[in-house]
Amino acid sequence: MPDNITVRKKFTLKKRTSATNYKIDYENELNSAQLEAVKTHDGAILVIAGAGSGKTKTLTYRCARLIEDGVNPENILLLTFTKKASKEMLTRASLILDERCDKVAGGTFHSFANLILRKYSALLGLKNNFTIMDSADAQDVVAHITNTLFLKKEKRFPKKSTILEIYSKSVNKETPVKEIIEKEFWNFKDVEDKIIEIHKGYVNYKRENSILDYDDLLLYLKFLLNDHENIRKKLSNQYKYIMVDEFQDTNTLQADIIKLLASEHNNVMAVGDDSQSIYAFRGANYKNILEFPKLFNDVKVIKLEQNYRSSQNILNLTNKIISSATQGYKKELFSDIQNPIKPALIRAINSQMEAEFICQQVLELLDEDIELGDICVLARNARMSYNLEIELAKYNIPFQKFGGPKFMEAAHIKDIIAHLRVILNPNDTISLNRILMLLKGIGAKATAQIIPYMQQKNYNQKLLPSKYSTSLSPLFKLLVKNDESNWSLQDLVDEIIKYYKPILKDKYDDWQKREKDLEHFQYLSTQYKKLDNFLSDLALEPPEASVEGMYKNNVKDDCLTISTIHSAKGLEWDSVFIIGAVDGRFPSAYSFNSIDEMEEELRLMYVATTRAKSRLFISYPVDMYDYATQMVLTKPSRFLDNLDEELLEPWDIEQED
Repeated sequence: MPDNITVRKKFTLKKRTSATNYKIDYENELNSAQLEAVKTHDGAILVIAGAGSGKTKTLTYRCARLIEDGVNPENILLLTFTKKASKEMLTRASLILDERCDKVAGGTFHSFANLILRKYSALLGLKNNFTIMDSADAQDVVAHITNTLFLKKEKRFPKKSTILEIYSKSVNKETPVKEIIEKEFWNFKDVEDKIIEIHKGYVNYKRENSILDYDDLLLYLKFLLNDHENIRKKLSNQYKYIMVDEFQDTNTLQADIIKLLASEHNNVMAVGDDSQSIYAFRGANYKNILEFPKLFNDVKVIKLEQNYRSSQNILNLTNKIISSATQGYKKELFSDIQNPIKPALIRAINSQMEAEFICQQVLELLDEDIELGDICVLARNARMSYNLEIELAKYNIPFQKFGGPKFMEAAHIKDIIAHLRVILNPNDTISLNRILMLLKGIGAKATAQIIPYMQQKNYNQKLLPSKYSTSLSPLFKLLVKNDESNWSLQDLVDEIIKYYKPILKDKYDDWQKREKDLEHFQYLSTQYKKLDNFLSDLALEPPEASVEGMYKNNVKDDCLTISTIHSAKGLEWDSVFIIGAVDGRFPSAYSFNSIDEMEEELRLMYVATTRAKSRLFISYPVDMYDYATQMVLTKPSRFLDNLDEELLEPWDIEQED
């Protein structure tokens, strides 16, 4: 017994001594709630982080604190919803500690799954050179299966994107396809059997061609953890401290994966805000964060309620809006930032006047030395900003609109990637078909003949009809040369682009503009050494926009932002305008008969209002015609109607004579 007491005394003394040697002054850098979250290491912890409450700082400092307390960085797993978020947190932790945290496992759920599956693919009957399809490729596979099975389709048959959405929801909600159709796509109940048959064909096709879609990455990871206890224990013991950002946006499958990974220790910190759960359409399960205390044992709940972004006047409004939610963790955001300006509710005669008012108000803000880059206009959907875009152009106010052409969705970029995928995985039939269809004289019948040879890496043209020789010769020479050469990834990309440029010029009238994207693609490839890593990152973390960038009018470095609310989550501006806040559009009339959908609309309004730091303007036109209900919408959003003028100051604007 005395020996045991001595050991404990030594341990206690060591802890006290090390506490004075922290590189970070945690007590002064963090508020009391943040500090509690950072210092709590063991057990399950749920951090309810209100908007603007410093959740990124909390996660960063907790990662640093774990390392300062002697935890091996390789035993920490940080899961986020974007690679950028993970990289930012780990970089900040490294700068704070004056040492690198690159051994901390950080990334998205999908990138983590990809890493693990490459290592243990054989256990699941997968080849480790599997390729990952983006949603567009997956839709093409669905279309191919549909056309193969059913030459004649019903008059009312779902589009390939809808079929894929059904399958995705089935995986992420862990619900049979049949049940998803009955609950959410009941209008296709009469073709349910065909949708299920296509699903079977889709699953078999992916397996046969060594192809995975986004959902497969999570599904196979769960299979691995469920079916191979030794691997689950090994991974759980490796990642002894798990942190998950934006837990409110996880789906059922992701929550199951976290529970399996934490099975040996229960050390999970989930950080999120139930009030900002707005991605149900992507399969996110709002109930995950509500039921976290049921998923794990002895959960400690910590609330971050001090806001470092918005003035108290804005928070008074946002607190009132979210208080009407029927579910969720109750919290009251507060701020030390005081500003006499109150949020305003603007009633406009029509959408044109609403747009003119915003332009005039923007000019006034500029006179007050607010920069254009610190002003944002938010809309419930992208279509609602069309009138405003025209008016901004008249006023010569430069703006950028989130949601421009996506880099990875550009046809010429998909062409280049298809060539790379074939080199990595010759069984990738969709990519083989794509690169062959680029060639003159090669049609569907020809590809059916040629593909089996290419899958065997047999590039002997003499085995094929001579009429294909001229078209196939350059492609086969490229593929043979790749097999015989020890090219670096950059050299490989350069050779493919050199081969592809004549095709580009022949196929597209605007090939000069598209060439810039090819140059950017070459630059991206220089940041990687291995082809599989490059293709995986392009699929899992695609560049957002083409070289042309987001859609811009009067392009300047400093420009106003127009964005949908969904795209603006996590961002902030000094001055925010929320347009089209008329009942029937926000909330949408489609949500009126669903409690869950109405609650999500409420959270969407909460997210929109919490983007503003100093000034918040919410406007609604009173003559908006809704084609779905065939009614003229005239009332402000029910989330804002009849609020005390101390919270939301009413403004009426009228056309001057």
